[in-house]
Amino acid sequence: MRVISGERKGTRLKAVPGTATRPTTDKVKESLFNIIGPYFSGGKALDLYAGSGGLGIEALSRGCDEAIFVDRQPKAVQTIQENLRATHYEVKGKVYRQDAKAVLEQLKVQQEQFKLIFMDPPYHAEEHVTFLQMIDESNLLIDIGVVVCEHGSDVTLPERVGRFERIKEQRYSDVITISFYEYASEE
Repeated sequence: MRVISGERKGTRLKAVPGTATRPTTDKVKESLFNIIGPYFSGGKALDLYAGSGGLGIEALSRGCDEAIFVDRQPKAVQTIQENLRATHYEVKGKVYRQDAKAVLEQLKVQQEQFKLIFMDPPYHAEEHVTFLQMIDESNLLIDIGVVVCEHGSDVTLPERVGRFERIKEQRYSDVITISFYEYASEE
């Protein structure tokens, strides 16, 4: 695993030890950033079920100002912190060792808003619709933001959830599909 592009291009990232997490491959990561826009001018990213932190770190390397990483596994949190040090993003990254739903509630109270939200829960725990509803109701995404949902290819997420509409669905294998959501245009 490595940072694909931007100011930290080529920096190697550690994977979380063990089999409890499955990192997004470099090929999939490169493709999804080409879809959402390869580079950013500021904004915040939220990486739920962050694992190694690869998606949030990639967003930082490509121009996001800061990123919040959420994972409740101690090994994942340690790996994210090591990867933030390796990329010199300790100041730009904040790591929460908590349940994702609890963090979403905290961020709502703090009135945080994000340009990019990555959701990659374990494939057996398909919670994307619940999270999309929480993000919508809490107004956590800016108007021009994108929610990126990595899920099992055997799962079809709805075209609409609250104010969100799926703008693209990209299947990468028999196992991995990524769905992209934005706020629906008002017509």
